[in-house]
Amino acid sequence: MSTVKKCFSKCNRFKCGRNYLAFRGGTPWCRWTDEPCNPANCNYAVCINRRLLPGGVCGETIRRRTVESSPEEEIMPSVKVRGKIFRKIGEKEIF
Repeated sequence: MSTVKKCFSKCNRFKCGRNYLAFRGGTPWCRWTDEPCNPANCNYAVCINRRLLPGGVCGETIRRRTVESSPEEEIMPSVKVRGKIFRKIGEKEIF
């Protein structure tokens, strides 16, 4: 199981939506807010692979959870009928 990692500005898939990302002495800097770039709190942080999740979490570090369901577990919706159909079938609900 992999650990969840936060997105960071030096990632080659990270992009600033406003094109205000600059590097000052090796530190990623936002020219819009004039402070260090923090993808977790930025509304304009974008992942090129579209894997950026809310809270600045990198979606490539998370594994999906899949659950197998058998047909017996699936719930069939019932449809209530009335009128001519009720008289022909004789039941109030169709499964």
